[in-house]
Amino acid sequence: MRRGIMLGLLAGGVLATSGCGTKSVESFTLEVDLPANFRFRGDAVYQPATGETCTLPRRRGKRPELKVFDTLGKPEANRVSFEVPLTERVGGCPLVLRRIMFALDTEWGERWFDIGRDYAAIYLGDQSAFGDSVMPASGVLELAARCQWLFRTGGSERALIKLLKCNALGADGLLRKARAGGAVQRDAMTGKTIRLTLGLIDEELPAVDDNWIVVPGGWKRCLGKSLDDVFAFCRGNTTDFKSFKMPDGRVCTIYPTCNE
Repeated sequence: MRRGIMLGLLAGGVLATSGCGTKSVESFTLEVDLPANFRFRGDAVYQPATGETCTLPRRRGKRPELKVFDTLGKPEANRVSFEVPLTERVGGCPLVLRRIMFALDTEWGERWFDIGRDYAAIYLGDQSAFGDSVMPASGVLELAARCQWLFRTGGSERALIKLLKCNALGADGLLRKARAGGAVQRDAMTGKTIRLTLGLIDEELPAVDDNWIVVPGGWKRCLGKSLDDVFAFCRGNTTDFKSFKMPDGRVCTIYPTCNE
């Protein structure tokens, strides 16, 4: 990650424990396997336990019921680990961990704004029926996911843009429509480990259906109604195409090999 992106971020592996005391609480280990140059920010959200009638204190610029953990990207694939409390107490109100939301970031180009982002989530419920994953005897529950780059064009110059998409991986090895992450039973997690494993698929695909035609060397952008048609659906026309601009300024006809 470049310096402009790293400013203000916490060092990798640091858990911000706003509102957390020194008393030992039930917790689990969260591990995240990251592809090269991926970083993430995770927000652990605590809410009143089921049956509690207390309310959280009025917020005055702070969120004591929210814990944040952040990590910097590394040039190689790596694993980060955090100890995450399952319970919390804020202003005398007993709270339990309800969910962890992740923002996943990585770069796709050299410009400062060439950043792709997608999200993952782990939900923790009260009842066993809530969870769609069963804790293995090993005590390590793996939630597999794969990320992929999707490409499209935008603007009058048809500039190429990439979007990051991360989806859960099923037991059959196929991508699911659900976002990366899953749902687990909270009271089965004490002393255990949840491991979110993220991989990156090499193949890139169009972000919008019926916008590109596959050709030798990559993909061609369909013409649509005219050069000014920003939507430019193919609609069966496999002979008329238009150029687009790559991030480095080249005007190309085939992605990713340009004019080859």
